Order: sequence, then structure tokens, then C-alpha cells
Amino acid sequence: MARPGSVTGWKLDADDRELLLRHFPPTYDDVIADHVTLRLGATAQTPLPRKPTARVVGMADDGRSLECLVVELDGTTDRPDGSTYHITWSLGAGRNARESNDVLRDQGWTPVDESIAIELQPARF
Repeated sequence: MARPGSVTGWKLDADDRELLLRHFPPTYDDVIADHVTLRLGATAQTPLPRKPTARVVGMADDGRSLECLVVELDGTTDRPDGSTYHITWSLGAGRNARESNDVLRDQGWTPVDESIAIELQPARF
């Protein structure tokens, strides 16, 4: 698990989080649903990212105990490290949020019927 403050990215606006929770009811017990990661291993000197135009465009569920929402930032779902921008949505027992990257890489994701605009605030967490 990353040290507090060593991750940069964006926090999901609280009102948008509530809207998305109603639109995509979590499947598993541990509801995360709060951020999009840009970079792990950040320091206090690592600048925060700028505020993007963001939309939820897809989702993935491994059918066992992990689901995530795919997020498009400024027209792309591709994170600079080669992974996919996402919000870990919910987890079952024994799962970790970082495993969303594996699910997205190994099984891909499904587009949602209609994308949903969301507000994201630059953050360190």
C-alpha cells in the first residue's frame, strides 16, 4: 500500500460520487469510489496535476470481487504509465484497489451506454 501523500491524482467531487453510486450500485462490500490515480511514488515536491475534463466511459467487473469505473480525462483513458484511468468502485474480501489495474489490463472493460461528466479535483493522498 502506498504511503499517505505519495500518490497524486484527483479526488471525485462528493456530489458526483453520490450520483455515481446511485447510477452504478456497488456490487461488493468495500466501497472505495473516491479517486483517480495519476502517479504513485510522489513526494511533497511533486506538483499536483491540473484539473481535467472528466467522464465515466466504461466499467469492468472481474465477476469475483472487484469492480471499477473507467474514466476518460481530456479525451483519453490511457494513463502515462500505460495503465487505464479508473475509479476503483468496490471490492470483496481480500482484494486491494491496485488490483483494478490488473483487471483492466487482463480482461479489458465495457463501455457504458452513455458517458457521465464528473468533477475531479487535483489532490495528493
